[in-house]
Amino acid sequence: MSIMEKTLRETVADYEIHIPMSYQEYLHAFDEDVHVEWVQGEAIIFMSAATRHQMIVTYLIHLLRSYVEFSRLGEILSAPYEMKASPDSNAREPDILFIKTENKHYLEEQRLAGAADLVIEVVSPESVKRDNEDKFYEYEAAGVREYWIIDSRPEQQRAEFWVLDEDGHYQSMPVHSHIYHSTVLPGFWLNTEWLWDPEKYSALAAFAEIAGLPQEMINLLQRGA
Repeated sequence: MSIMEKTLRETVADYEIHIPMSYQEYLHAFDEDVHVEWVQGEAIIFMSAATRHQMIVTYLIHLLRSYVEFSRLGEILSAPYEMKASPDSNAREPDILFIKTENKHYLEEQRLAGAADLVIEVVSPESVKRDNEDKFYEYEAAGVREYWIIDSRPEQQRAEFWVLDEDGHYQSMPVHSHIYHSTVLPGFWLNTEWLWDPEKYSALAAFAEIAGLPQEMINLLQRGA
């Protein structure tokens, strides 16, 4: 085992608790506010996320929810909320997920029983492998049409955007001058520079700019941040 692999395992061990149990046991074992996933016969309980992680997640939720509600595109949901893409799949709790209006029939009382149209995971030190490998291939196989990986670590600060091709494989999407145009959210684009300093440019001002609202309104919303 390399030093990097050993360090990663020790980091993950500090943030996760693994408890063997069936999916039926998992359904009744935890309160709804606990961030826990069921993966290959184990419940994995995650410790509280770091402040930076939560700031980026909160920023994206505010921005996306404003745009999705304004455009009447569907629903934005966030962890802890279960996505079980199929009866045989793991039960994951993505940081953020989007369900198009025409797919809202997959929303059950306690979970999304199907694949979200868009999933966003914000990477923390302990979730590097989980977000970039484990969930990447799970979401690809499940048919999640668009997957964003936002690496919030200060030494990384990168955003990757993956979209399913006709063969059901993720293809990396281009980002030009820090701008990414979503394939799932019509008309939505994201300046990735906003993510690294969420307090500098408010989510409401960003929404107003994306939605093409008057510059006066954008300036007003930014001043009020």
